[in-house]
Amino acid sequence: MAIIKNFQITKNLVYKRTTSLSLELDLYWIKPPDTNPKGQSVPLVIWIHGGGWREGSRQDCHHALSLIEIGFAVASVSYRLSHQATYPAQIEDCRAAVRWLRANGEYYNLDTSRFGAWGVSAGGHLAALLGTTSGQDRWQVGDHPDQSSDVQAVCDWFGPTDFFRMNDITGTIDHESADSPESMLIGGPIRSHRAKVIAANPITYISNTTPPFLIMHGQDDKTVLPNQSELLHKALKRAGINSELILLNNFGHGFSSEQTEVVKSFFNEHLGKG
Repeated sequence: MAIIKNFQITKNLVYKRTTSLSLELDLYWIKPPDTNPKGQSVPLVIWIHGGGWREGSRQDCHHALSLIEIGFAVASVSYRLSHQATYPAQIEDCRAAVRWLRANGEYYNLDTSRFGAWGVSAGGHLAALLGTTSGQDRWQVGDHPDQSSDVQAVCDWFGPTDFFRMNDITGTIDHESADSPESMLIGGPIRSHRAKVIAANPITYISNTTPPFLIMHGQDDKTVLPNQSELLHKALKRAGINSELILLNNFGHGFSSEQTEVVKSFFNEHLGKG
């Protein structure tokens, strides 16, 4: 990573407390120079890790840190995993993190009008939910209810978007089994919890307040099939939302650092340079 002047790392910031957990985020930010402490604030991208909603770590954020090179701040957030709490705890946590970051934006030199979300796999699902519920008063659980939970741009890397369509083509996981990641998230086999599954699908909430999306998926992904990104993209386009879908040949459930370049361009276009 290139050396950025006044680059700061502040780890283990508690953004929300539950009865049993303190939820934390790590913030990679750019401090204004001492000669201009009220200098230009910078846009922020919130990174949401993957792991099937049951594992993973906010420390795994190397893709997102490439944004620092173009003047963005990055917040990598933890959220409750499915063995700790079932849905909608995960999106409640992510929205609480957005509100905390806005409430503390001035201290950390963040432009609170320019927030993006970027997630991978299960994190892509949560990033997409942040996007499609922007402009809507949902899941306002936690502190700072006066702050907005909205984001202004979303990058979804191969996230699930319609749980009922995940078995359309045979992959490596039976997504309808009782022990699938999706069923564990919901709290039971997805076919037995139809209303809760619909409430977990980002497509459910698309509206005219949904921000621009960049959706990327490997054509050879057998864990989350590419149809999940295709379904989301088509639904966004039908609603008149700015959406770009990139399907990559010879990639499965994961990308290399080369794929971050298009993401950097996307966030630069929609959030502007820091």
